[in-house]
Amino acid sequence: MSTKDKLEFFKPDLESGMQIPFIPDGVSAGFPSPAADFTENTIDLNKELCENPLATFYIRVKGNSMIDAGINNGDILIVDRSIEARDNKIAVCLIDGEFTVKRIKLDDNCLYLLPENSNYQPIKVTEDNQFMVWGIVTYIIKSVL
Repeated sequence: MSTKDKLEFFKPDLESGMQIPFIPDGVSAGFPSPAADFTENTIDLNKELCENPLATFYIRVKGNSMIDAGINNGDILIVDRSIEARDNKIAVCLIDGEFTVKRIKLDDNCLYLLPENSNYQPIKVTEDNQFMVWGIVTYIIKSVL
């Protein structure tokens, strides 16, 4: 993994008290809905997206090995370290001293870390590797600009 593919870690600030305007009724993705019932509430995304606050981290993605899973360079992942790793989950893993985000694949007594981009090869985890699943991706925050 090159230095441009490093992940950047952040701990959520659950004491921030930052409230963002929130419209709980949602917005229509089909036909427009009347705006007459507009009421403004607030939401704290740290509290909304962190089910297990003490085990949750935000991680900025650097690289494009997971683009076919909808994870792009610059996206922010919300990762929960308290969730058990299972087959087919997207996880942040530590392998041989390097962090990476990949899909977990368990296959007949073998573990693979699968990229979601055909330009990258799967990583076969063997007993020779220092390996741990660091956490499971629960949300992806994207920029649409």
